[in-house]
Amino acid sequence: MTTVVDVDLLADLKKFGAADVSACFSCGNCTATCLLSDNDATFPRRMIRYAQVGLKDELLGSKELWACYGCALCTQSCPTKADPGEFMAAARRYAIASYEPTGLARVIYTRPRLGLLIGVLVAAVLATFMLTQADLGGLHAPTLALFQFVPNELIHWLGIGAMAAMVLAGAWGVVRMVRATARREGVTWEAVAGSREAVRRAAGAAWDALGVESLGQRRFRQDCDGEPEPEPLWRRRWLVHALTVWGFLGLFGATIIDYGLELLGVKATGTAVPIWYPSRLLGTVAGLSLMYGVTLFMVGRWRRWSATQATSTGSDWMLLTLLWITGLTGFAIEVALYAGQPPAWGYWVFLLHVAVAMELMLMLPFTKFAHVMYRPVALFFYALAKRA
Repeated sequence: MTTVVDVDLLADLKKFGAADVSACFSCGNCTATCLLSDNDATFPRRMIRYAQVGLKDELLGSKELWACYGCALCTQSCPTKADPGEFMAAARRYAIASYEPTGLARVIYTRPRLGLLIGVLVAAVLATFMLTQADLGGLHAPTLALFQFVPNELIHWLGIGAMAAMVLAGAWGVVRMVRATARREGVTWEAVAGSREAVRRAAGAAWDALGVESLGQRRFRQDCDGEPEPEPLWRRRWLVHALTVWGFLGLFGATIIDYGLELLGVKATGTAVPIWYPSRLLGTVAGLSLMYGVTLFMVGRWRRWSATQATSTGSDWMLLTLLWITGLTGFAIEVALYAGQPPAWGYWVFLLHVAVAMELMLMLPFTKFAHVMYRPVALFFYALAKRA
């Protein structure tokens, strides 16, 4: 197979925040220090070498990019201060921008002010069109339908179209990543579905990737969150990360339950149902989990508690801010609903909550939130190689 060299790869990576890894002379300290490196995943040295010699396809097809949890031990051990840890983070940003087809991710990562403006405009458009609704989630609003002349049917289908575009962009990115990684790893369709044994092995790898690693945080807990100086349990990186993930998934699950109850004719959304109500109880616990995790992430980055939090980009803060606003406004809505007669401010909070939550989903393939799509795929290939 012909190898294509991209002579501009290293320069392009620098636009995404990569340090000047031209100082790296491949001594191997970073790989020796990395607690996740083994015979099947010698990183970050291999990733840096790909960038230095312009092997773009090999870099984008590397499952190691997403297996890294950013502990920064490699950066601390680098004798030339090439900052391999930050290079890995920048390479992930570059990969997200390379996978998705629209070019929006590249703008968000390489032009942060314009990316912030786009984020604000998306939220403003979503909130503005929400004003066409006279009654949002049971929070009775004054006459604020500024765009009442726009048919609700049109608004509905515009929303469906925007969500479909997001799904297609995300699917496109995942397919490109799967093809690139499978090509590099030599994994064929027969290797995952060609026989009963192959299916069994693939199913086991999927469980390792989703259940054991993505949700259970096994290697994060065991290998990447205790060196060189363990932090107090309440701010350990694996725990903060896990609570954030579990909280978001719990809120998503509560929304699905609410929707299912609505289909059954049981009113739940926007009403003061008892706190023990399944969707309300799950949503409350998950919301607390999300707020704890996101708040600790933000404080840690602001105060630079550890080497892993020493560098933050606009895309990092954008995701954390959107998640934090979503959680905070969700609790504010809950307070408004239990206040007897819902106050007028509840309408505006609901408007902000829905607009930001919708933006989170619409922007998923283009922001750091895309990790939820790509990391499980990479972990699947990693687990599949272990089971070979």
